[in-house]
Amino acid sequence: MTALDTERATADAAATGAAVKRGYVKQMFSDIAPHYDRVNRIISFRLDQWWRRKAIRELNIERDPAATYLDLCAGTMDISSQIGAGKGFKGSVVAADFAEPMLRAGLEKVSPNVVRPVTADALDLPFADGFAAGAIVVFGIRNVVDLNGALREVYRVLRPGARFVILEFGATQNPMVGWIYRLYFNHLCPLIGNAVARHHSAYNYLPKSVAHFPTEADLAQRMRDAGFDSVHWRSYTFGVVAIHVGEKKRVGDRVSVAGPASPHSR
Repeated sequence: MTALDTERATADAAATGAAVKRGYVKQMFSDIAPHYDRVNRIISFRLDQWWRRKAIRELNIERDPAATYLDLCAGTMDISSQIGAGKGFKGSVVAADFAEPMLRAGLEKVSPNVVRPVTADALDLPFADGFAAGAIVVFGIRNVVDLNGALREVYRVLRPGARFVILEFGATQNPMVGWIYRLYFNHLCPLIGNAVARHHSAYNYLPKSVAHFPTEADLAQRMRDAGFDSVHWRSYTFGVVAIHVGEKKRVGDRVSVAGPASPHSR
């Protein structure tokens, strides 16, 4: 087996959640950090920027624009920079990621007076209970080794009533769109992404990790199991992505059960 074969076999194993996942993901993102933003814009036809804005709106920052917000698996801090530059925002953003080169790659985007990068693992956040008025993770929760553990850890660091927003790839149910999407996502994306990022396996890992990620309904249930209330989700771009929203229960609140915000994709 060649070195390339070994690397791609490791990527395949990581995508399924094998023991090599944490090490592979951390090294892979460290390797592609200088090219990460460019690849995102190319392979998503810049739709990723629109999806991110949708997710940020769900945080409902307007209700407390002077508070502290957590950008989990922050990567190159696209989300942190957009929150920090938002109209009327007077608070701060903590950008947490366990791959320090990703954070370093995004330093020029953010104001050090507003955004604080922190090298931290989503499963062991170095923050006090209830420190954040809201948290968001964009295309990152899929990469954690223990999804349920990460959801519980986010719940811990949120204050009562705070929102948690997840933007992640979904499983499109539209037959025609799904066929075209899978052809592009599973075959063309890896070719383009690996070439631009100069990496042999990063964008082979991407579609395979999505294939092994829970469905939208399953993710919503896992959020409820972690303690989140008022959990709902909505699909966008024919189901290519989905945004999930949950809230940390206030003391004395009764648990409410919700499903999709709408049966239709946007």
